[in-house]
Amino acid sequence: MTPVLSREQMRAFDKHAIDVCRVPGLVLMENAGRGATDVLVRELLEGDAANARVIVVCGTGNNGGDGLVIARHLLLRGADPTVWLCGDAGKVSPDARANLDAGRGVGGEVRELPAGSPLEPLKEALGEADLVVDALFGTGLDRPIEGPLADVVRAMNAATAPRFSVDMPSGLDADTGRTLGVAVEARVSVTFAHHKLGLLTPGGAALAGRVHVVDIGVPGTLVAHVGGSAQLMERADLANWRTPRAPGAHKSSAGHVVVIAGSPGKIGAPQLVARGAMRAGAGLATIATWPEAASAIEGHVLEVMTARIDPRKATESLDAILAQKQAVVIGPGFGLGDDARTVVEYVLASWRGPIVVDADALTMFAGRPSVFMASKKAILTPHPGEIARLLGKTSADIEADRFHAARELVAATGAVVVLKGAHTLVASPDARMAVCPVACPALATAGSGDVLGGIIGALACALPAFEAACAGVLLHALAGEAWSRARGGADHGMLASEIADMLPQLLSSSASSASSAPTSPPA
Repeated sequence: MTPVLSREQMRAFDKHAIDVCRVPGLVLMENAGRGATDVLVRELLEGDAANARVIVVCGTGNNGGDGLVIARHLLLRGADPTVWLCGDAGKVSPDARANLDAGRGVGGEVRELPAGSPLEPLKEALGEADLVVDALFGTGLDRPIEGPLADVVRAMNAATAPRFSVDMPSGLDADTGRTLGVAVEARVSVTFAHHKLGLLTPGGAALAGRVHVVDIGVPGTLVAHVGGSAQLMERADLANWRTPRAPGAHKSSAGHVVVIAGSPGKIGAPQLVARGAMRAGAGLATIATWPEAASAIEGHVLEVMTARIDPRKATESLDAILAQKQAVVIGPGFGLGDDARTVVEYVLASWRGPIVVDADALTMFAGRPSVFMASKKAILTPHPGEIARLLGKTSADIEADRFHAARELVAATGAVVVLKGAHTLVASPDARMAVCPVACPALATAGSGDVLGGIIGALACALPAFEAACAGVLLHALAGEAWSRARGGADHGMLASEIADMLPQLLSSSASSASSAPTSPPA
């Protein structure tokens, strides 16, 4: 896994590189701008910048300085760049000023746009551009964009040319992924040295498009001096999390997962959980449910066993069901009635192994997250609506700062928390936080979360809770990505069972991918 930084941590990273490592800020800016130009030309100009009409919209800070470096390198590659400097030219930062002078010195065109100037000339230039570079604000922005600069952002978004954002789409909060007033909608973005939190959120991913991390000429290991807020999962991590089976393995040693789920009319959910568990490597799976549901399920399953929970003797029947098992997945389609609540509370209090809690088993405790303190090995897998109900908030509150929400639920429950969504988060009571690099819209299909619960349950038979959750989330996401790629980039039409069926191939290839590059978030 690789570090993901907050706004302040990135500032500290740059400061350490300049003050301690003695790498001048101008060198960092030059490396950033040159690397960004490489990405821009490759991704948006088909490898050839010649004669491309590029509008580079710059602010007066160091993000604008990065844009000025890009404009100069585009000029050297035969492009026709024009810099529009937005703001008071007398307030340009020292490093940006050096690059402003250098750009003019090599013959680059710079047009100034002080606050209050008419925007029609800029709008006309944007309308004729082949590409728009957004270098207005970077990670340092912590207030809403308002007034004339907000109008500049709107003008960029109105342009038909693709937009390329430098470090961060202007207007995107680097820590939360919220839009600060208005924000640039980019097709491609580059960020420098390390990923930023805000780019790894649903809102941030939508604004940033395809994200590339660009080297700035100092070792990434310098992050050890400033710390990181989270870790970005990599496909190569699966080799460390995967537990190969011994030649003498048998079904019981491979792990037995109990799926406490389902109810009359909701018999699909437990079957999908069990399918996810079996495809992820569990040797055995048992669906434990209400008698009526069990009778209906038995006509549909081949490899999975069933067991009946007697509502009149719930604790006795559960003790028998849970004996000699390695992991539990509880909640999908189980119901919200008193009998269901009794079962969930008993399992949380009595079961000492890992327990994956999802769906109804989360919803039934809205406003009462402390219930989950009873389990010492719980893995909660809420979507934004479920975590909102647990914390007494709204889904909008959760999406406004997903990282904070995940940590808040960890503190309230003592559990590992998997906050689902584009770039799913995994948070642990020991303060570790991991982010999935994949945001795959094809996974937005009924039963997808049920399969994820089964995957995590199977992996928890052999791995600690946090590692099982991370591995399950990444496998689930990669399965969706592989399904989409095999169908020409399809973003809909997936069946949840197909997610499970992609897993054996992904698991078998995980060892060989240990040396592969980090998985980059897609558009």
